[in-house]
Amino acid sequence: MANPFVADFLRATDPVALARAVGPEPHPYQAAVLRSAARQLVLNWSRQAGKSTATAILPLHTALYRPGSLTLVLAPGIRQAGLLLDKVYAAIHALGWRPRQDEKDNTLYLRLANGSEVWALPGKEGTIRGFSGVDLIVIDEASQVPDPLYYAVRPMLAASGGRIVLLSSPFGERGFFYEVWTKGEDWERHEVPVGMVPHIDPAFVAQERRSLPPEWFAQEYECAFIPTVNQFFATDLIESLVSGDVAPLFGAEEAAWSKDLVTGVPVL
Repeated sequence: MANPFVADFLRATDPVALARAVGPEPHPYQAAVLRSAARQLVLNWSRQAGKSTATAILPLHTALYRPGSLTLVLAPGIRQAGLLLDKVYAAIHALGWRPRQDEKDNTLYLRLANGSEVWALPGKEGTIRGFSGVDLIVIDEASQVPDPLYYAVRPMLAASGGRIVLLSSPFGERGFFYEVWTKGEDWERHEVPVGMVPHIDPAFVAQERRSLPPEWFAQEYECAFIPTVNQFFATDLIESLVSGDVAPLFGAEEAAWSKDLVTGVPVL
């Protein structure tokens, strides 16, 4: 019989061991994310590549092995955030744990006896203000989360030196997920197109390629950032016309209010 203390030590020192204890063997690209020590991670993965399954281990590992830790799981809507937390619960139950009197079992909130908390919150800035000293922030479907939410949660990591993980498939050449992936500094990037996903049948992929418009297939399965359908000018063309050497016609305050909602470029 395996020594439970040795098994727990292995899970504490290696999140992949924890993943193996609660589910199937992680794919190599999932294991790479789980074992990463980077403080800032951005995952640009194909649909159905196992983003949520892999990243659910990160809140669980933090909660179990960092007593008193605080993790926020964010998504565009409360249902999506709750689904990711459901995977955390499923993993805990797979370990044989059941909430005790001093633990709270809730679809949107988890508190362990060691004082660790995991909150699932929708992608609205007003719902997350008030949290501080956060150890881990996971933003699921990040390409569809509003920019103000991302800007509001980053300061929560200032005192704790905590980690942030963005995971999504692309959704146009816009928003913080696109900016982080294409221009962000000090980020560790992980790209997983559908060809790297062993559990997706190549015959299904071929059918999807025939069924979807090329730009949609590229976005959903090949990790490509495609200009939005209603965007008249391409993003790279707009950016090529912008120069920082030209003084604005009006003050900075007015310019901030005159930014185009799609491109973020000041409208003169």
